[in-house]
Amino acid sequence: MESFLPEAGIEFYFYDQLGSNNSDQPTDPSLWTLPRFVEEVEEVRRGLGLDQFVLYGHSWGGMLAIDYALKYQGRLRGLVISNMTAGIQSYLKRTAALKQLLPPASLARLTALEARQDYDNPEYDKIMMEQLYPQMVCRILPWPEPVIRAFRHANQAIYNQMQGKSEFLVTGNLKDWERWDRLHEIKVKALTIGAEHDEMDPNDMRRMATLMPNARSGICPNGSHLCMWDDQAVYFRHLLGFLKTV
Repeated sequence: MESFLPEAGIEFYFYDQLGSNNSDQPTDPSLWTLPRFVEEVEEVRRGLGLDQFVLYGHSWGGMLAIDYALKYQGRLRGLVISNMTAGIQSYLKRTAALKQLLPPASLARLTALEARQDYDNPEYDKIMMEQLYPQMVCRILPWPEPVIRAFRHANQAIYNQMQGKSEFLVTGNLKDWERWDRLHEIKVKALTIGAEHDEMDPNDMRRMATLMPNARSGICPNGSHLCMWDDQAVYFRHLLGFLKTV
C-alpha cells in the first residue's frame, strides 16, 4: 500500500488491532469476538476524526468490513472487500477443493493428521507452509519479507479462538458467520477483489458484487490470497481505479 497509494494522492491509515504486534496483547478471551472488533474500528475512526471514508478489509478484515458496513454504513463513502467471501460455508467448500492440489502422499498424510486432530504436529505445518500456502496464499517464492513478518507476528491464540486450528477447519466463534443474505443492505460504492488461485473462490467475489447495488468486482488472474503481492499490477489497477471513483 505504501508503494502505491501515496503516489496516487491517497491518504490512508492502518493500525495493529488489539492483540496484534505493536498493540497491547491482553489475554482476556472475551475480547476476541467479531462485534468487539467492529466497535474497535469505530473507535479508531472516531479517534482519527474520520467521516465519509473508504474502509478496506482484506481476508479476516473483509469479514470485519462487511459487518462494520452493516452497522455503520452512514460513516462510509466506500467499501473494499479484498479476498474474503461472504460466508464460512463457501470458504470451506473452496479450501476443501484446494487440498486436491497436494500430491497424493501429502494429501493422505494431511488427511490422517486432521482425522487425529493433530494440528500442532510439525508435519502438518510443513505440508501447509511448503506445499499448499505457496499455491493459494502467496505464489512468489521466496515470500516477500513483509509477508514473512506478518506470519511471524500472528497471534495464534486469537486465530485459534476465532477461526480454529487450521485454514481447513473453522471451529472458532466465526464458524456460523454468513452474510450472503444481507449484502443487499450495503448500498455504498463497493469493490470486491479476488484472485484465480485464492483460497476464496473468485466466482464468489464476482457474485458478491452483483448482490450489492453499487458494487463491482476485480479478479487477479495470476494471484492468490495475497494478490497485492503476487499479481500486484492488476491488483492495484483495480484498487486505485475504484478509489478514484469515490
